[in-house]
Amino acid sequence: MVCSALRRVARVRVYLVRKASSVSRGHQHQALGSRPAAAEFTAGGAPGGVVELLGKSYPLDDYSNLSRKVLSRVGRNLHNKQHHPLWLIKERVKEHFYKQYVGRFGTPLFSVYDDLSPVVTTWQNFDSLLIPADHPSRKKGDNYYLNRTHMLRAHTSAHQWDLLHAGLDAFLVVGDVYRRDQIDSQHYPVFHQLEAVRLFSKHELFAGIKDGESLQLFEQSSRSTHKQETHTMEALKLVEFDLKQTLTRLVTHLFGDGLDIKWVDCYFPFTHPSFELEINFHGEWLEVLGCGVMEQQLVNSAGAQDKIGWAFGLGLERLAMILYDIPDIRLFWSEDERFLKQFRLSDINQKVKFQPLSKYPAVINDISFWLPSENYTENDFYDLVRTIGGDLVEKVDLIDKFEHPKTHKTSHCYRITYRHMERTLCQKEVRHVHQAVQEAAVQLLAVEGRF
Repeated sequence: MVCSALRRVARVRVYLVRKASSVSRGHQHQALGSRPAAAEFTAGGAPGGVVELLGKSYPLDDYSNLSRKVLSRVGRNLHNKQHHPLWLIKERVKEHFYKQYVGRFGTPLFSVYDDLSPVVTTWQNFDSLLIPADHPSRKKGDNYYLNRTHMLRAHTSAHQWDLLHAGLDAFLVVGDVYRRDQIDSQHYPVFHQLEAVRLFSKHELFAGIKDGESLQLFEQSSRSTHKQETHTMEALKLVEFDLKQTLTRLVTHLFGDGLDIKWVDCYFPFTHPSFELEINFHGEWLEVLGCGVMEQQLVNSAGAQDKIGWAFGLGLERLAMILYDIPDIRLFWSEDERFLKQFRLSDINQKVKFQPLSKYPAVINDISFWLPSENYTENDFYDLVRTIGGDLVEKVDLIDKFEHPKTHKTSHCYRITYRHMERTLCQKEVRHVHQAVQEAAVQLLAVEGRF
């Protein structure tokens, strides 16, 4: 079925490019930062082709699923664009760690890596982090694969093993990450994460503890909900305390004093125990980051067998939307001067609230179709809509499911909300885009239209 699907994609490519060209002619004003639709459809073709990315060539195969829309975002590095709101968050976190944690010689304890390539191997993204081969996070429908061995990283944790293996024991990693997901004001296929790791030797962890020289980092016991089988309870409690104290200081620095916080137990494959940190902000409990004690198997495999540590990761967009009251994740890609100038601050810690641009009216269109018997995922449709509609698409909602009582075929109905962030859209120009979505869904996803 994979081969037949690939052949079908190859057959319709010329059709799609022609159709996209007509759409772009009728849709002269593109969404913020978008490119003409003809350039947005496919990153390559059937196996045997290659995709060029960041100066390197990658052979395509049956796993390749990059769209031109996503590829156009690679290398933008919003987190390194001075005075961008994501840059402000990164700089505030970096400044905090530089000032709070100083090494023996007066230099910052944590090193910062914010320009690592987003192209990683599947081993880096999954296996190095102990993510099982059958774990749902590996699904093609949830990730952007260049091919079976390379992908756009789904998290900055993909660099943990390499940096630990290089001998580092305290570092921050900041970068763009890529995931196929739903379409709404909180989700975008590209977002940005900040990751931190801290390792401790026996001497570092137990320094200043009474009778600390007699305490040990490791033991052989059984795993429980509260600790790993290789960690002593004393070591675990000290690492967990240091992690929570570090993060409490960080969110206090970002949000101010008097902040109510709580820790929620959760699960990550590469930490145990694991927690999510929630804050009470303006009367609402919000999850802001995930963290935990690093799995010792991961630490050992990277060559740091004599150390124990913690890790945490947070989303820059998530924090910026909360701190600066930014309502729509698409705005981070805006090049509208009315947006950007609001964040040109003389002091990165200066408080600022986003003043909304005029909210232009939405144009809403529905699309219904019968699903093919196999090989359909909702994320495929969302990616197709994002690729064709670009940032004109504010959200897509699955509003109805129906199974025919005789044929047992399943029908989906989606509501697509189109809204430009800089001007008013008219139904006529949206109709061109929407028709392109309909035709592409039939041709690429093998659905049967009900329109």
